[in-house]
Amino acid sequence: MDSQPISAFSLDFAWRTDKGRVRQRNEDAVAVLPEHGLVVVADGVGGAIAGHVASRLATDTISDRFRHRVAQPPRADGERARLYVEAAVEEANICIWRQSRDNSEYTGMGSTVVVGSIGWDWMAIAHVGDSRIYRLRGEDLEQLSRDHSFIQEVVDQGFFTSREDARRYGIGENILTRALGSSPGVGVSSDLIEIATGDLFIFCTDGLTGMVPEDWLRQILIAVQGHSLDSAADALIRLANERGGVDNITLAMLRVGERVNPT
Repeated sequence: MDSQPISAFSLDFAWRTDKGRVRQRNEDAVAVLPEHGLVVVADGVGGAIAGHVASRLATDTISDRFRHRVAQPPRADGERARLYVEAAVEEANICIWRQSRDNSEYTGMGSTVVVGSIGWDWMAIAHVGDSRIYRLRGEDLEQLSRDHSFIQEVVDQGFFTSREDARRYGIGENILTRALGSSPGVGVSSDLIEIATGDLFIFCTDGLTGMVPEDWLRQILIAVQGHSLDSAADALIRLANERGGVDNITLAMLRVGERVNPT
């Protein structure tokens, strides 16, 4: 029996991970399951023991949950899908926390995560930490996630008017307020968004956003519309390395094509 389509639209995926030019080990991880419409990007917490183990546990746990999920009807309810993605992230958190608790060599490990799960005409997203999800629609680039970081919190609370002001004051970019594995319960941020033909999504770690200014990212994504996502992914990795490559660089891209399935 032919499998049911997961979306009303054609979908195109590309993903990359790179150690960068400074780090001795790649502590990022990425998993993309086109047949399930799933994208997962994770970043082992910098400086923590076994960050590479934590990021891999995050991507593996979430991917396995989707692989073993009972097949959903094409028009499955989006809100239920959002809750399912949240639950998958919470399961990954518990898995990392237990490994950290039970194995002394893993004590203190953690990870960020961003997840996207495509449905018929929507995508459920979830995140913990400061890895990001962006959407390019037309020529407008919008960050769909909100960093769980100290610098973002002080800006949100009105202590500074912008992240730039906070940086000038000496607030560091890499202090997380939430990470998978830090406790048995974690606050997962999630949302359900409508998708449309032409939308281009990028899921990435701060190894990309810390090296490539947001306006540059926007210009590159606009330039590659209609071209190969693989070439765009390669170009972004190359640019991040050319600008220093001080961290691991990981990204996954998803482009929404024409509607190919009936309404």
